[in-house]
Amino acid sequence: MKIGIVGAGMVGAAAAFACVMRGAASRIVLVDIDEARARAEAEDIAHAAPFASAAQIAAGTYDDLAGARIVVLACGVGQKPGETRLQLLDRNAAVFRSVVDEVMRVCPEAILLVASNPVDIMGQVTQALSGLPPGRVIASGTILDTARFRWLLGRHLGIAPRSVHAYVLGEHGDSEVLAWSAARAGSVSVQSFAAQIGAPLSSALQAEIDEGVRRAAYTIIEGKGATWYGIGAGLARIVSAITQDEGAVLTVSTVDDVMGVQGTACSVPRVVGAAGVTEALVPDLSSSEADALRASAEMLRDRFRELSL
Repeated sequence: MKIGIVGAGMVGAAAAFACVMRGAASRIVLVDIDEARARAEAEDIAHAAPFASAAQIAAGTYDDLAGARIVVLACGVGQKPGETRLQLLDRNAAVFRSVVDEVMRVCPEAILLVASNPVDIMGQVTQALSGLPPGRVIASGTILDTARFRWLLGRHLGIAPRSVHAYVLGEHGDSEVLAWSAARAGSVSVQSFAAQIGAPLSSALQAEIDEGVRRAAYTIIEGKGATWYGIGAGLARIVSAITQDEGAVLTVSTVDDVMGVQGTACSVPRVVGAAGVTEALVPDLSSSEADALRASAEMLRDRFRELSL
């Protein structure tokens, strides 16, 4: 299956590399305003393909996206040290006005996968600009935050992160909600698992994990300027769910009604397959978690309404 990636910066290139390594697509087209950068990234990744899959990857123009089943939007400007994701909004919204028009011109049947920050609102911007049904415009949302949460829990419990079933909900950003009350290790709550192995999850440790998830991007940005490997792998995971029609449950963001907040884009566990997002699920939450998720959804809704598209 053919996919396109608009934006050959670190996130777009990492997503392309991850797609090649896991065999998520048979053909990948990289598009960037810096054509030389796109060609260089495509050739570099192509040299890795013999070690992983039969995927073909090349640089191209918007016209070369014709027939793509999925187009990943990893374009726009990056987050600066000390800058919040929401502060990126006005700059990236301006970039997307032209990009979405070009993508829709050549592949109006594609599913659009948004990676640019602030990703939830940029997903809603993309849906508004494209006119596509909400389920066909998917923002990566909290898929990476969820992975960070599971990794930290797995490290504490001494088990594989894949055996941890825990979700981060709401905004991919400061108002996100770690759903502790629904977190499971195997078939039991993480609190029960931790108690059984003699490594209890104290309130202090939960606060430390919460901070580790919530502040991870800022720590990485301070150290190396940007994040790209984690989100690249997350994007490839979403692409695989679509190309293989998995019906996978992933914490991605689409425009929906969340906790009674209408017309907002934020993450809850959603079913992702060949048609895009088909169902949304809300875990059993404590009252404080439910209130925090509602507040996150309201904040994102209100911020989107301030935009002039």
